[in-house]
Amino acid sequence: MRFEFATANRIIFGAGTLPEAGAIAAGMGRRALVVVGERIERAQPLLDLLRESGVAASIFQVTTEPTTDRVLAGVAQARAESCDLVIGIGGGSVIDAGKAIAALLTNSGDPLDYLEVIGRGQPLTRPAAPYLAIPTTAGTGAEVTRNAVLASPEHRVKVSLRSPLMLPDVALIDPELTYSLPPAVTAYTGLDALTQLIEPFVSVRANPMTDGFCREGIPRVARSLRRAYAHGDDPAARADMALASLFGGLALANAGLGAVHGFAGPVGGMFPAPHGAICAVLLPHVMAQNLAALREREPGSPSLERYGEIARLLTGDTSAAADDGVAWVRELCAALDVPPLSAYGIAAADFDTLIEKSAVASSMKGNPIKLTSGELRAILEQAL
Repeated sequence: MRFEFATANRIIFGAGTLPEAGAIAAGMGRRALVVVGERIERAQPLLDLLRESGVAASIFQVTTEPTTDRVLAGVAQARAESCDLVIGIGGGSVIDAGKAIAALLTNSGDPLDYLEVIGRGQPLTRPAAPYLAIPTTAGTGAEVTRNAVLASPEHRVKVSLRSPLMLPDVALIDPELTYSLPPAVTAYTGLDALTQLIEPFVSVRANPMTDGFCREGIPRVARSLRRAYAHGDDPAARADMALASLFGGLALANAGLGAVHGFAGPVGGMFPAPHGAICAVLLPHVMAQNLAALREREPGSPSLERYGEIARLLTGDTSAAADDGVAWVRELCAALDVPPLSAYGIAAADFDTLIEKSAVASSMKGNPIKLTSGELRAILEQAL
């Protein structure tokens, strides 16, 4: 057995912890590029804290999932404003954009020099600029991962800029920042969190350390996602989901993912579909297809028992079997009104391209079994 574990240098979790961000930022630098989402006003409490702590702020907006061009624009603004630290406050797209900007602020070149799959895949050689990550959604766990998912409109795909040098210096997770999330965003991000607890648990790179995060996180989603969806200001439910998201990030960064995320990059690069919504609609179908493939070709795989354990963690039933877990996830997706892939303009004519692109995605390497093109097609057909 051999494994490694790496994460953010410092993790702060707890309701009401945002006020600590001012002093933390002041200890990291004097001029911050603050990466925010579409609603700048959501970052106003942070901006006030920075001003009170003597940290100047230059605001940079990321209103969609980050593209390579948008990241370069952020780097240019940070250099023009002489920023010596980066802060990302927002959802996964904002956090990832901040990570990429911080990395390219200290490493010369273009994103394509470093991107996987479509780029040259060169390693970063210098540590990223100091980075403080403050998530406002509970789903991606991006505040503790070593990669940034970027869209390349030219290639119509989303791929990762990845390096241990990109791990945030500080991740501050305050569940209170998620109270105002709309139900649909709560659903999609929450199901992304669940996916990022299930896929690392059955990944070929699973290890005892990441297993612990998955075993702790899955029941939290099971007991709290529906409650957070229906009652967004429920403190216990929101804390559970924020913690589950954090655990999923810790797990995926060190054990990898699987076919759900293998598809998510190509789908998100070709169609205007939110990442969490893609993961949500694909999850039960990937689970079912993996089970069928394992039973047919690798009946002795330990992943079969792991799917059984997932079912027991989800249902709370000690006699639950793997298929019960798939059924539970299907029912959850129906209860949360998860739309099919066709809602985003995806059609059967797109399957060949999606399968070709997903087959080379880095996440697909973690899937517990190599799926055939026919099996990948079946997943898309069922999710359509």
